[in-house]
Amino acid sequence: MTPELFALIETLTAARSLPLNGYQRLIEARCPESAALLAKQAVQARKEIYGNTVYVRGLIEISNFCRNDCLYCGIRRSNRHCQRYRLTPEQILACADEGYLLGFRTFVLQGGEDIFFTDKILCELICTLKQKHPDCAITLSLGERSRESYQLLREAGADRYLLRHETADRTHYQSLHPPEMSYEHRMQCLQDLRELGYQVGCGFMVGSPGQTSAELARDLKFMEEFKPDMCGIGPFVPHRDTPFRKEPAGTVELTCYLLSILRLIYPPVLLPSTTALGTIDPQGREKGIQAGANVVMPNLSPVSVRKQYELYDNKICTGEESAQCRDCLDARMRSIGYEIVTSRGDIKTF
Repeated sequence: MTPELFALIETLTAARSLPLNGYQRLIEARCPESAALLAKQAVQARKEIYGNTVYVRGLIEISNFCRNDCLYCGIRRSNRHCQRYRLTPEQILACADEGYLLGFRTFVLQGGEDIFFTDKILCELICTLKQKHPDCAITLSLGERSRESYQLLREAGADRYLLRHETADRTHYQSLHPPEMSYEHRMQCLQDLRELGYQVGCGFMVGSPGQTSAELARDLKFMEEFKPDMCGIGPFVPHRDTPFRKEPAGTVELTCYLLSILRLIYPPVLLPSTTALGTIDPQGREKGIQAGANVVMPNLSPVSVRKQYELYDNKICTGEESAQCRDCLDARMRSIGYEIVTSRGDIKTF
């Protein structure tokens, strides 16, 4: 490791900040030694706040209908090979009931931008969930909606909202999305969510087509300035029915490197070790935790529909029952010295 790289890591650890060109240099000049040092510092920063605990979120994939046509996504509206499904509110509540018995105290309702799920339907669903399980947190990950919609959902009881910004570079954003979507609107949605009192999560793909180190540096700078409560990053994994089908996947190595940097930028952040990491490497989720992540999200969706919520090829855990999924992750985390906890898992700030 060069003295320059060591100095950048020392500055980041002490100041929680680097200039834009410092982040870019940290990425471009990375080596096994710098990755090991960053991971060591990141794990230490996380342990000072969260100890050896890993939070679990119960993921319920409510629909794979989507009005958008993002070029990287397997459930894009123009994919005629996608077998569409939509869970009923009763099915969603049954998934949450099962998850509650398994110890989950946060439920993540994730889906495409499905026009079926109006504010009325979602508000009734959220209210019922809160009545049945008042000690639980509800996280929504349902894409771009109006500020008024976000406000109604918040008033109904939603606690958190995950909306990955995908890239903090305007030109790169447009290269990944259809013309009717805009970088400005995505960023406005994130600002609206914060102003409305949500715990807000954003994030980006690592290794998405056309991505440069300069663009990744902008992502890191955006995270530093926005300070999200949650940040979901994972490697780009191509899907066979998208325009990016022949593009190479992102890597576990770079994803874990960036996880460590994100932990050092904002130590309290809730960082998932994603299913995409586990998809491209059998030990990917463990490597994410060892790089500084502290959240995993077992799937509570009905087994019958899990293979249909296919954002990318070869997604793991599509055939396991919810209890199996939970037990598997529990064992995996214990094998590397971590303990799954079933609390709401709110961000800890000091």
